[in-house]
Amino acid sequence: MGNNQRTPESTVPDEWIYAEIERLGRMPIHQLRQRYREVFGEDSTTRHKQHLVRQIAWRLQVLAQGDLSERARRRALEIAHDADLKTQVPSGWAAVQPARRRRREVRLPMAGTVLRRVYRDRTVVVQVLSDGFEYEGRHYGSLSAVARAATGTRWNGLLFFGLIQRGKGHRRGVTG
Repeated sequence: MGNNQRTPESTVPDEWIYAEIERLGRMPIHQLRQRYREVFGEDSTTRHKQHLVRQIAWRLQVLAQGDLSERARRRALEIAHDADLKTQVPSGWAAVQPARRRRREVRLPMAGTVLRRVYRDRTVVVQVLSDGFEYEGRHYGSLSAVARAATGTRWNGLLFFGLIQRGKGHRRGVTG
């Protein structure tokens, strides 16, 4: 048996490895870089959290459970060089935490509200949705995108639709 195979003396309970991998996902970047240094014996060249987690998790599994057999390693290389494979990981492949929902901008009207603005003899009508805005049958993620579609020019969407006023020294949360 080669040194890349799992042996009774190198066996670590799988639960420990899974728990350690879960902990990695909750660590901030600086701690991940420190952990990388511990398991690889060198500094990481990346600050990409998901990449660090995957590299450290792989290394911990190899150290605890053994590496691939030479046959499996050759097959993996064949698959990796197959040009017909997708370059994206399928969604749901890894246990990724769902993205945090953005807080709704307090300056925006409630969903269902209709905003109107006359621009160059044309009335721009926008419906506020729970997940964006509808203008001329199309969905937009921001009022600025709607204003740009309507005018062909970059605008602050809140300003374009009169939801805020330009300058005048007003700062949010300051009364005077």
